[in-house]
Amino acid sequence: MHRLAFHYTLSRDAQTKPLRNALIALLQAVASQGSISAAARALGLSYRHVWGELKRWENELGNELLQWDKGKSARLSSFGEKLMWAERQAQARLAPQIEALRADLETAFAVAFDAHAQVLTLYASHDDGLALLREQALAIGQDIGERLHLDIRFCGSVDAIRALNEGRCTLAGFHTIQTPAPGSHTERTYKPLLQPGKHKMLGFATRMQGLMLAPGNPLGISRLADVQQASVRYVNRALGTGTRVVLDQLLQQAGISSDAIKGYQRTEPSHSAVAQAIASGSADAGLGIAAAAAAHGLHFLPLVQESYHLVCLKSALEAPALQSLRQLLQSSAWTGALAQLSGYTPELSGQVRALRKVLPWWDFARAKNKRAAKGAKIS
Repeated sequence: MHRLAFHYTLSRDAQTKPLRNALIALLQAVASQGSISAAARALGLSYRHVWGELKRWENELGNELLQWDKGKSARLSSFGEKLMWAERQAQARLAPQIEALRADLETAFAVAFDAHAQVLTLYASHDDGLALLREQALAIGQDIGERLHLDIRFCGSVDAIRALNEGRCTLAGFHTIQTPAPGSHTERTYKPLLQPGKHKMLGFATRMQGLMLAPGNPLGISRLADVQQASVRYVNRALGTGTRVVLDQLLQQAGISSDAIKGYQRTEPSHSAVAQAIASGSADAGLGIAAAAAAHGLHFLPLVQESYHLVCLKSALEAPALQSLRQLLQSSAWTGALAQLSGYTPELSGQVRALRKVLPWWDFARAKNKRAAKGAKIS
């Protein structure tokens, strides 16, 4: 059995790099370029170096990585293809955990290097926009000498708000379809966790959720109801995630039973993992964001525009780190960067908003009228 070992590097560069073994980069280059010489040129390496590394890895792993046929381009062996597949699966499924580990290390070093570094802990539903925000905070902070480190822990929307209420973070991120109806599944999920007067919302973004489908949409799926077809293998997000809440809300609105969906019980931990399952051919459809579909070369069928919310306790609004974040969110540099991300639009970024202005469940005037009407009827 082959064992894994990890290491990390420290750099002044704000750009983060994926956790990846050098062998995978070599295999990807050969697979895409069709020859070792072309792969070497694409990687900026010598032919001799790439050839030597491939041979070294074959000896290390005890299997051939490439196949050679006279007069034909080099191609990956079945073992090489399995390595590529395994790495893509692991990257997609473990991305949130890897990011959390990196954030822990980076935060520890940030405080060690700079006693005045601002650290803001954020538990949130997985979102590409937040990952971008984290990089922007570091990059802009370097330019102005005020570094804000976003310690982001990706988890389900429900767990994120619970973490906020339990004091484990300063800010939580969750998302809902825009203007969810009173009495809906969305209300039943989030209303017990939030309290007007205690919680405040920060404007962040809208994003598009839809069905991620195989390239070219070979099954001809054109609406959510089509996932009930026996030939469609669905892949879902776990209970407690915002995307699972959105799906269940859409199913409720369409009168579709989850029992009619093949694969409803199969879950993956992130949008990227769902996209990878479809890209690998082990599933046909799954709800996710446009950015994840684009990153994996998938067909995307838009279904619903949703708001991604940031929520904090009212008592934390004046905290220096939260003030710095609000300034970043309201900057043209940030809104311009977010607008470049597929499916995203800035939405009142950084503005403080009352819960009852954002979500429709706390309509106190309506509630007062209902109580008055009920009292009049009893009398």
